[in-house]
Amino acid sequence: MIKTRFAPSPTGRMHVGNLRTALYAYLIARHGNGTFMLRIEDTDQERFVEGALDIIYRTLDHAGLHHDEGPDKDGGVGPYVQSDRCRMGLYQTYAEKLVESGDAYYCFCTKERLDSLKGDGEEEFGKYDKHCLHLSKEEIADNLAKGMPYVIRLNVPTEGTTSFQDEIYGEITVNNDELDDMILIKSDGFPTYNFANVVDDHLMGITHVVRGNEYLASSPKYNLLYKAFGWDVPVYVHCPLITDENHHKLSKRSGHSSFEDLLDQGFISEAIVNYVALLGWSPEDNNEILTLKELEEKFDYTRIGKSPAVFDMGKLRWMNGEYIKKMDRAAFLEKAMPIMGEFVPAGADVNKVADMVQPRIEVFNDIPALIDFLKEVPAYTIDMYRHKKMKTDEALSLQVLTDVIPVLEGTDDYSNDALYQLLLAFANEKGLKNGQVMWPVRTAVSGKAQTPGGATQLLEVLGKEESLKRIRTAIEKLQAEI
Repeated sequence: MIKTRFAPSPTGRMHVGNLRTALYAYLIARHGNGTFMLRIEDTDQERFVEGALDIIYRTLDHAGLHHDEGPDKDGGVGPYVQSDRCRMGLYQTYAEKLVESGDAYYCFCTKERLDSLKGDGEEEFGKYDKHCLHLSKEEIADNLAKGMPYVIRLNVPTEGTTSFQDEIYGEITVNNDELDDMILIKSDGFPTYNFANVVDDHLMGITHVVRGNEYLASSPKYNLLYKAFGWDVPVYVHCPLITDENHHKLSKRSGHSSFEDLLDQGFISEAIVNYVALLGWSPEDNNEILTLKELEEKFDYTRIGKSPAVFDMGKLRWMNGEYIKKMDRAAFLEKAMPIMGEFVPAGADVNKVADMVQPRIEVFNDIPALIDFLKEVPAYTIDMYRHKKMKTDEALSLQVLTDVIPVLEGTDDYSNDALYQLLLAFANEKGLKNGQVMWPVRTAVSGKAQTPGGATQLLEVLGKEESLKRIRTAIEKLQAEI
């Protein structure tokens, strides 16, 4: 039976790459009727961020990636938090088993000695020279008795090769003499990420390991550990790198580095999940708009590509807009009103505003720029009344607005349909084209060249009193500036 895991570190907001890892692990489990597990990897205590655990739970919940096992859902293989497992002495026990078998050893080297091994490259330390591998049992026992700080290192073979099979990148082979004797247990007693992962994945029954391709280089060491313990190796699924539109690493500055960054910008979770699924994978039918349920049915990890996936903010905006268009009115207003409410006039029908807004936005944060004029007419120049196609200018606009005031004063039916017929009749009576009336009226009440609705839609939302007030102000402006 398939069992996958998402194993984040509580270090802040969830990066898009981590979200994709969680999503793919979730989809592999759901597609194969398996189990999706959450494990918290907090062994790097220096990077721990207060509140980050809540972010992990909140993000997974908003994204709809509900785990079957985890810290809050015991599946019988817990604890599900690595620091808790560490306090049980679990990792120390397994590391010492490797010491006993000769596959690992105690290392008492000081920082000064390790510094002396630095190479000329960018690595923190040069390759470790196995200095402590040759200590006698007596020397080791004496050092431990003295309380000397130590780490436990993997004893990597110096000859031969190590191979591993990845479902995306195929078989990869490295020479053992290129591998360092990686640390398994740190001097603080905590396991390294690499060691804890292998131990936990085995003990928790993980069958498929999903992670970014930055871990490809570490995979030979993982296989050496599996071999040393005599354990079965899980299926590896390494996902391609995600870059921005300029093929650079995603960053907070670009605004698309984390799930919550995107939510803050007005994207909806369903669209984000849909788009993230396509960052490196595509369904066989190439349909791009997919619900989470459809993703569960269609996801085939063998279709994940090798090439870097480009996070195209424009495409995500388009996709989000498609989701917004399909939202029912209640769901739309629930998300839109916290933003839209500031601009909707008192007594106005919010559904009428929504009719104008919903088809025209791609993210909810587009709303203010679209309807800010409902609250107050922005500053504008009178050349906005000039429109070549409609053959109107400032002088004609002034005449139209002056003549239309008594017409608008004389009606109390400020519904869109009634106002539209009223202004058409006015245009016909004056021998004008429809646009020669609608354009000045729309400009007068909005002060904008582009609005989400036509002149009579705006009059309906603003209401009689506010509409007439704005048209009179526009008349005064034109009179003063022509």
